[in-house]
Amino acid sequence: MRESILALFENNTGDLSPQAMFLRLAAATVIAAFIFLSYLLSHEGSIYSKKFNVSLMALTTITTAVMIVIGNNVALSLGMVGALSIVRFRTAIKDSRDTIYIFWAIVVGICCGAGDFQVAAGGSAFTFLILLLFGRIKNDTRMLLILRTSRTNEERVEAVVFQYFHRKANLRVKNTTETSVEFIYEVSQRLLSGGGRGKGREKSITDALYDLGGIEYCNLVAQNDEISS
Repeated sequence: MRESILALFENNTGDLSPQAMFLRLAAATVIAAFIFLSYLLSHEGSIYSKKFNVSLMALTTITTAVMIVIGNNVALSLGMVGALSIVRFRTAIKDSRDTIYIFWAIVVGICCGAGDFQVAAGGSAFTFLILLLFGRIKNDTRMLLILRTSRTNEERVEAVVFQYFHRKANLRVKNTTETSVEFIYEVSQRLLSGGGRGKGREKSITDALYDLGGIEYCNLVAQNDEISS
């Protein structure tokens, strides 16, 4: 029993030849290039980060190198887990898709480091196609209609907003004082296409509100789930 436990902690991976190590690292680099291309195609504008994209390639090859070192050595694997557990990552994720690319790079590195090139290539091919087809899908941008008016206009403002958006305008905030009231409505950007005009209406929602008189301000603010730098 004691001998069998000790055998698990012995280095039983065998020495990899330089050719085998080069093959695994080369395969990881080739697949990392596809990860780089996929990230480039699925991100655009300020959400795209060149440094993060290069880091994905480096993460793939580094994970491969770690897997080559660990192999089947339990002692090294436990030590590596302990070393990585003290590392704290504080990098802000701009897009929820970035976590997919990080996980993709790590999985490819593990597969290539273990010599399982078919799983790495096959899984990467399907992932590449999925992100290529659906990677540019974005959330519908929500618009906040923020306005402040006198208390005497309260009912008329609510009537105008209802006429333009019916029940599709969600009242999020309503702040009132003795003399004024502030509304914050959440509406879809598609409802504001054409300047917020409803069907058969020539005026935009902002023009219709200002025609009521007594409007201190009327702002439209875009709100979405993406963080741009």
